[in-house]
Amino acid sequence: MKPKIVIVLGPTAVSKSDIAMELALQMSGEIINADSQQVYRQMNIGTAKPSKRECERIPHHLIDIVDPDEEFNVARYRELAAAGIHEVQKKSKQAIVCGGTGLYIKALTRGLFVGPAQDAEIRAALTLEASVSGLRPLYERLERVDPSATSWIHPNDRQRIIRALEVYQLTDRPMSEWQKQHGFSESPFETLKIGLYRERAELYELIDQRCDRMIENGLVDEVKDLCEKGYGLDLKPLRSVGYKQVGWFLQGQMTLKEAVLLMKRDTRRLAKRQLTWFRSDGDIHWFHPGVERAKIRHRIQEFLN
Repeated sequence: MKPKIVIVLGPTAVSKSDIAMELALQMSGEIINADSQQVYRQMNIGTAKPSKRECERIPHHLIDIVDPDEEFNVARYRELAAAGIHEVQKKSKQAIVCGGTGLYIKALTRGLFVGPAQDAEIRAALTLEASVSGLRPLYERLERVDPSATSWIHPNDRQRIIRALEVYQLTDRPMSEWQKQHGFSESPFETLKIGLYRERAELYELIDQRCDRMIENGLVDEVKDLCEKGYGLDLKPLRSVGYKQVGWFLQGQMTLKEAVLLMKRDTRRLAKRQLTWFRSDGDIHWFHPGVERAKIRHRIQEFLN
């Protein structure tokens, strides 16, 4: 029989961690992180990482496993997450995957399209073009050659834009066509996906409160400390929402108030993209975390029994 896993997913700030930890306590479970930023060490406040006390209370896997300047990708995530799930299963405990990175969850549950090998010359040319002209021209080219890919590749996602264009130049076939052929039909686990939702105004209010709390808890000092340790603001983890805006403030490009306003706006946009991704998955069972916790527990009991 395939191992059974429960996945708690949804947009940022919707209360995924609270629900997952509550379930873990009730089910003698352990949590497998599915947040692409929480894998990085020394990035705690801006990633809303569980506290040391919470991790001591409930074991968490795939948190603080790489440094901010270390390469980490979805293939490595899939390998480590699968290993973590099997480790939890061996202890006769329940694995609870928790996070909002849709690509990580999809790779873990349905397989991963690797694609053709990288071409150093093409990649270098595209990287140089992005540095000189910015990402916009590359993204517009991607819209022409592979419009389907732009539904899941953000205009600021340098790594995926370059990879999609690289695949097209190498094979004369768009990335979306390769992925369609792959089918994402693997199913190494039996899964129950619990999606958490809130009304837009409620979610946006929680996002604003979280951003304010991050600043109060020392996000500016966290980013400053990372810079003093030699981690450049151009690193991929430090271009994520929150770190990027605080970095602009530290560089003198704007006031802290302006940075926080942008942080709130971009976090809301991130939540919108996450919801767009998850709503295309018909296997997700949606619940409101504030008023339907009993229903969540009942649905999980049905699944496990």
